[in-house]
Order: sequence, then C-alpha cells, then structure tokens
Amino acid sequence: MTGNGVSSPAFDLLPAIDLSGGRVVRLLRGDYGAATTYGEDAATVADAFVAGGARWLHVVDLDGARDPAARQTPLVAAIIARVGSRAAVEVAGGLRDDRAVEASLEAGAARVILGTAALRDPAFAGRLATRFGPERIGVALDVRDGLAVGHGWVPGATGVAVADALTRLADVGVRTFEVTAIDRDGTLEGPDLVLLANLVGRGCGAIIASAGIARAADITAVRALGCAGAIVGRALYEGRLSLEDALAASR
Repeated sequence: MTGNGVSSPAFDLLPAIDLSGGRVVRLLRGDYGAATTYGEDAATVADAFVAGGARWLHVVDLDGARDPAARQTPLVAAIIARVGSRAAVEVAGGLRDDRAVEASLEAGAARVILGTAALRDPAFAGRLATRFGPERIGVALDVRDGLAVGHGWVPGATGVAVADALTRLADVGVRTFEVTAIDRDGTLEGPDLVLLANLVGRGCGAIIASAGIARAADITAVRALGCAGAIVGRALYEGRLSLEDALAASR
C-alpha cells in the first residue's frame, strides 16, 4: 500500500550505476572530488547486476548532471544495448531539454529522471509526462537542508522546499519521484526515514528511496513506509549488502 491507501505495484530494487569519465563511481554526499571508482566497464557491471536478478537499473550520468554538454550518451546507450532486453534501465543526469529526453528514450531507456529542469520549470516535466506517459518520466528530488536542489548538487545551488516541489510536479502529472537525502548519499548511514515518510504521506505519487541504504533492514524499512522502490549503490559495490539479500528484502 502507498501512503494514500492505494494499492501499489511490486517494490522495485534499482542498483545504481553512476558514471564519470567513463567509469563506474560513487560520490560521497554528492562531492565530485570524493569519488570512488568501482569499475572501468559499465556495461559489464550492468550485465552482472541483471544476471544476478535485478530487473531495474538506475544509471546516472554524473558528468552530464554537472554539465549537459558533457553527457556520456554513447556509454549510456551501450549499457541499454547490453541489458535492455532483460531489464528496465532508467537514465538520469543532464536531461534538461526535450531532445535529450527523446534521445534517451529512443536509445531504449524505460524511464528518464529529470532534475534541474523540472525543478526550475514543472510545466516542462508535465509536458513530457503527457507526451510520453507518466510511467516514463520521473523527477529526482535531491534534498539538502529541506530544499530540493539541482545543478549537479553543487554547494550553494538554490532550491525549493521539497514538499512544495513535490506538490507542484504532481499537479502537472508527474507520478514518480526519486528522493535522495544528499547528506546521506554514499555514507551507508541508513536512509532518511523522516524525509521519506513525510513525502510518502502526501500521497502525490510513487516515492523511490535513495541514499544511505546499507543493509537489508534499510530496504525493509523504506518498504514499510510505503516507498515504491529503493536505489542501492555503494553497499552493493563494497559487498556490505549482497544483491541476493537486497532482492529478497525487496520482495
């Protein structure tokens, strides 16, 4: 059940594949200067997750998020080509105009996740949700000090109160929101359950939890709140949480 009492589809586990300079990396609290590399071949990493049972992948172009002109479009397309017939791939990072979104969907992405552009102009997200269907357009609510921020999480970036951002985007037809507590991203300190519960309780759409997930119990906890899924990264790469246990908790 979701926070508004409506039956929800199965809870989705989304292993994260964050890309920078062609490599698979994880940042600490969104700091590009605190990146740890976990793989040189992103398509192989994706293939391993899918072979292990993952049915969704969360692929983020970190370079594109910081500078849309630096998007790693061929690499993202290669990942989709490798696993797209066996798993759904959602793509995020630097998708700030219609053409960028179209290119990702044409490459086979099951869903694109908007960030900065949607926060700046909710009507942009609403137009895309109407055009492509709300199941193919989601929005990232990356939260620092209660504000949803964009611009690649650069410190000092302006933001909007996260509850207001959620409401405005829901009002124009967005139905999927991926919520990241930036101060917990990459920390393995556990998800921000208060933040997630607040947003789930507003009944504005599916909330997918991100940041801080370190153990199967964290997945169980966000499921119990009514979240529709969880994005897991560093815990999987460092072996603190096995993909098998993560998938079991998601069921």
